[in-house]
Amino acid sequence: MMNDKKGMTLIVKTITRFTVWLIMLYGIYLIAHGHLTPGGGFVGGLVIALSFIHLTLAFGKDKEVKVPGIHLSHSLEAAGVLIYIGLGIVALLAGLPFLTNFIGKGTLFDLFSSGTIPILNFAIALKVSTGVFLAYLLLVLIEHEDEEEEE
Repeated sequence: MMNDKKGMTLIVKTITRFTVWLIMLYGIYLIAHGHLTPGGGFVGGLVIALSFIHLTLAFGKDKEVKVPGIHLSHSLEAAGVLIYIGLGIVALLAGLPFLTNFIGKGTLFDLFSSGTIPILNFAIALKVSTGVFLAYLLLVLIEHEDEEEEE
């Protein structure tokens, strides 16, 4: 059913074209509303990573699909860590404990009502989504190298 170079069947590819964007949108929703509802950066990052994995499974790993490569994923993963640590350092420079909220709070239960939490959710999501996607890519590449050695 699955060919590494061509991906899965036409039905799977067609369904993927419609569903992967909804999955990504749901991941963004989880990240953006993580301070108001269950969810947040970790869960949203996992959902976004799974949408990229969904694309590579459906279309094949050799197909030109707009998914981040290994080098871009490493850079994005590092950016997530730097944003997270950077917010903590800014709080320290303001004379507050590490990761203390230094941005003013908005109206209760509004989307922008929690200061630095949405930014931290974004940083965590960036780290988790790229880390999970990198782990998947590395496992796929290792499996591919083992198959070549057996032949």
